Amino acid sequence: MARGLEPAASAPGAGERPWTDDAVVYEIYPRSFQDSDGDGIGDLAGIRSRLPYLEWLGVDAIWLAPIYPSPLADYGYDVTDHKAIAPEIGTDQDFDLLVADAHDRGIRIVLDLVVSHTSIEHPWFRERPDFYVWSDGPEPPNNWLASFGGPSWTRDPATGRLYLHSFYPEQPDLDWRNPEVREAMADVVRHWVGRGADGFRVDAVDRMVKDAELRDDPPAREPFPLPMPEALLRRDLVNSRDAPDIGIALAALREAAGRAPLIGEVYLPVARVLPYLEHLDAVFGFDLLHAEWDADALAAAIDRSSAAGGIAWVTSNHDFPRVATRWGEENARAAAVLLLTLGGAAFVYQGEELGMVDGPAADPVRDRYGRDACRRPMQWDPTPSGGFSRGDPWLSPVDPATRNADDQSADPGSILNLFRELIGVRREIHGTPARIGSPDGTLAFDRGAHRVAINLGGSPAVVPAPAGSELVLCTAPGAAELHEGELRIGAHAAAVTCER
Repeated sequence: MARGLEPAASAPGAGERPWTDDAVVYEIYPRSFQDSDGDGIGDLAGIRSRLPYLEWLGVDAIWLAPIYPSPLADYGYDVTDHKAIAPEIGTDQDFDLLVADAHDRGIRIVLDLVVSHTSIEHPWFRERPDFYVWSDGPEPPNNWLASFGGPSWTRDPATGRLYLHSFYPEQPDLDWRNPEVREAMADVVRHWVGRGADGFRVDAVDRMVKDAELRDDPPAREPFPLPMPEALLRRDLVNSRDAPDIGIALAALREAAGRAPLIGEVYLPVARVLPYLEHLDAVFGFDLLHAEWDADALAAAIDRSSAAGGIAWVTSNHDFPRVATRWGEENARAAAVLLLTLGGAAFVYQGEELGMVDGPAADPVRDRYGRDACRRPMQWDPTPSGGFSRGDPWLSPVDPATRNADDQSADPGSILNLFRELIGVRREIHGTPARIGSPDGTLAFDRGAHRVAINLGGSPAVVPAPAGSELVLCTAPGAAELHEGELRIGAHAAAVTCER
């Protein structure tokens, strides 16, 4: 493998830091990234054809949302075979070629590991019922609720028994207390490490192990700090998820993964993620994802997450509105500076480097919970299809004539070139972020000799700058300037300085 990429199969050495610690990981939703064969669905060959772009951008790795066979009840997060590739996404050869080409370019591959549940159409559901959680009573054994609404229990027409599902009824939960389940999923991890995967994003980690006695979730004692359906907010979700013996599941994955990092989706308050970091290399910082575009709110989210350690920063993903839609197009550049200058791994969702916005709800609706809006195809050029497909795309692009990679790559002042510059500057920034005092409506922190200052407001602001500082980067030409110990920042702008 070129550029020093090593296989992930061996165990890490004592004290060795995982490669993800300071990596920029680019999330790809395969169905929406690049279609190579004209069927309107993105695929592995399409991703491979865009590796030169990703190498030019400077990312360290790509995270592929699920590539496995699925009936698409939850658009890939309902898996029927964890060791296979969905035929519309590609073949084993396509995967091998993608891995080899990516590694030659110094880009690592992170796979999405969907392990808390399977599709109801997975052969295990009929052949290995002991792999799942069942109840034989006439009524659900507890008050647990599914994340997408309604009870977590559904009756199986074939057997008359109730099975547990944390999400859709089409996604029955695996019983991770069964050692054979742990070994079966560990074997999945070993399979993909052997195929060249360099790491894994582990889906819905906090749902893997539930209360062994299936006890009710009690009434909420305090507000849950992350967004959630109203019915769930009224419960203290301590039995339907987040069991204290989660380690029995994570230890199996950790051993199977060897030195391949595991980054967990743990949808819990920061104070409750620490046990997960005993086995995971990082967890996503959802506090930042859900924060308002407000200096105090962002500072509080960063402080809470930083206290836990092991945070992978993220400001958007395939489930959540894009930055330009949520925080405002005028703030997208400053948000990029924030994401890419914090310590730890940074995850960038495809199209954020173009300032892409969400589209309207699809017609017909592909996803029951409106996530089509942020899953529109990547916009490569100004043509009606955005260069995504020569056929009819499964979802139409939003505005390729306004935002596309071809036009922006040729424009030195584009948000795309800002992202590229930021990724380069990021490699020169070291040290733990230390927030400094700054005017209302601004957020500023030091990392070693570098100072990052973000103006979230609609008026210019002044942030103190150490003597001898130089302006390294700002969000647009003329957006910031240094003058006699002051860093003057325009509205909705951000800058990075360095003390020489």
